[in-house]
Amino acid sequence: MIRRFAMLLSPSVRLVCAPFFLVYLLALTAMAQSPGDLLNGPGSHRDRLDIVKSYSTAPGTGVISLKVFAERNGTHLDRQALLKLVDRASHNATWATTDDNAQGVFTDIPFGSYDVEVSAVGYLSGHQELQVVPTLVQLNLEIVLHRDPAAVNLDLADTVLSAKARKQTRHAVSAFKSGNLKEAQKQLDEAYKSAPSSPNLNFLLGYLYFQKKDFERAGTFLGTATNLDPHNAQALMLLGRTGLERRDYPAARSALERAVLADAENWLPHNLLADAYLHEKNYAKARDEAQVAISKGKNIASPAQLVLGKALVNLGSNEEGVHALQVFLQESPQHPIAGQVRSLITEIQEQTSGSAPAKDALQAKSRFAGVDPLLALPVARLSVQSWQPPGIDDLKLSLAPDVGCPSEKVAEESGKRVKELVEDVARFAAVEDLFHQALDEYGNPVRTETRKYNYVASISEPQPGFLAVDEYRADKLSMEDYPGSIASTGFAALALVFHPDMRDNFEMSCEGLGDWHGQAAWLVHFRQRDDRPNHMHSYKVGNQMHSVPLKGRAWITADKFQIVRMEAEMINPMPEIRLLSEHQAVEYGPIPFPQKNTSLWLPKSAEIYFDFRKHHYYRRHSFTHYMLFSVDSEEKRKEPVDPEKKHS
Repeated sequence: MIRRFAMLLSPSVRLVCAPFFLVYLLALTAMAQSPGDLLNGPGSHRDRLDIVKSYSTAPGTGVISLKVFAERNGTHLDRQALLKLVDRASHNATWATTDDNAQGVFTDIPFGSYDVEVSAVGYLSGHQELQVVPTLVQLNLEIVLHRDPAAVNLDLADTVLSAKARKQTRHAVSAFKSGNLKEAQKQLDEAYKSAPSSPNLNFLLGYLYFQKKDFERAGTFLGTATNLDPHNAQALMLLGRTGLERRDYPAARSALERAVLADAENWLPHNLLADAYLHEKNYAKARDEAQVAISKGKNIASPAQLVLGKALVNLGSNEEGVHALQVFLQESPQHPIAGQVRSLITEIQEQTSGSAPAKDALQAKSRFAGVDPLLALPVARLSVQSWQPPGIDDLKLSLAPDVGCPSEKVAEESGKRVKELVEDVARFAAVEDLFHQALDEYGNPVRTETRKYNYVASISEPQPGFLAVDEYRADKLSMEDYPGSIASTGFAALALVFHPDMRDNFEMSCEGLGDWHGQAAWLVHFRQRDDRPNHMHSYKVGNQMHSVPLKGRAWITADKFQIVRMEAEMINPMPEIRLLSEHQAVEYGPIPFPQKNTSLWLPKSAEIYFDFRKHHYYRRHSFTHYMLFSVDSEEKRKEPVDPEKKHS
């Protein structure tokens, strides 16, 4: 039984401890009607509304009630949704979840402008702006969520699938992720016997045979899947790719034209459609679709440069075609077909200059036609969303080209800012909102809990070069007072990686100039050194302390050198305590204190994801109602003495 997550803090001095957890990315798109259209306008859901409930709220505040629907048959969403309400003036976020009736409520919301975001597994994320005004104290909204076409959608509400078939299908997806096609086929074949009309099963069987390069059977199952679910962009895209592999270009074009309509923002269906047009010798359309693919996908859409180059050469624009092929080589210099493309560039240039005999030119054009753009694409894989963010070293960074990083300046100035953070943290208190989810093996929430604490933190330096962080919750809490009997602390401490007294314990490298929410930021990678002590992060299990070496990345503003975001994860699994993974993300920002005419740089939120003892967890800590530690009557906030506890 774990007794503490990181460390359960006490008034005594202790080692610096940082937060950690594992995140499951929830996906959904919300479309909310305005209050005027919601109940009476065209396309409203008035006929589906339950009796509107009324909620009490404090004077000068309003209520937001949200009802969440799935697009399938207009029914209530069959799973819990996460609701996030952001004050557009202060950028503070409030979180809630829907109940068994797919309804969520925010009360005591001050009048003003807000953004609401609704998220749920298997759906796209979306935002809706709204106003809370005195003339409409209770705002009743309906949110319609749309399927995520890029995710493997196992429709657990589909009555076609029995409980046993759903379980077999999930096991098949797990086998796919492990590369075990034999086990995946065994599970799918069994499930298919009881539910041959399931679009999900037909899609997965089509994917299975695509991986086995049995394109005829793949096309059969994928065709059935798209007939059963005509708007499944992932199935349509794979069906089109199967047609290209079979050289059935009219069928490929038909499927891919529908895939583009279903998922217009994804570069890949545009690229595949351009390839289909190319084989049908519709070079103008091939050029146009390839250009759209490049516009949508940027650098990751380099395979579209190959299609574009071929289309342009066939349209007689040899110079522009060669340029596109050269861009492909610049972006993919080690690609297996790079040698063929270089040879073709040489041959096209010779043909353009007139130095090549006519016969050689015809041969070159013939060889050029033989370079298959499909060979430039990555292997088709299921886009199964992970329950946690990409690893620190797996994240593809978007950096400004040819910008040198002033590493020494970044280290020196960020160190100064962190020293200021140490002083700031010793001066504040806040209300801490804790959102905790236990997840199943596929990342679906199985239990959600929320807590509210009165929170105080301080950082001290009991001896030179040693920093101690203490965090307190106002009430005397036992381990049973924390969700899952796991306490998580240390959010203020992660930035201490850059403190002058701590940073020599880490290998650091400035990766370049990126951005964070539109703000230019230096990206700095850090990793715990093996030859230096680890004072940053640990678990306490029972009476034993276990140090956890970290690696991570920081986003540091390019002008003020303030840390705005940090992500970190454990370097290696720790099987001795059955801790297999952990990922944390902490955001910092300026918090104004108008009564004191000052602003402090403080932690604002922390997300944590971890795999511990065969359980997956997601936890989010957010801080609101900040006040200075030296509290006076002007700065005191009105908060309940006993923090509210909610279970769902």
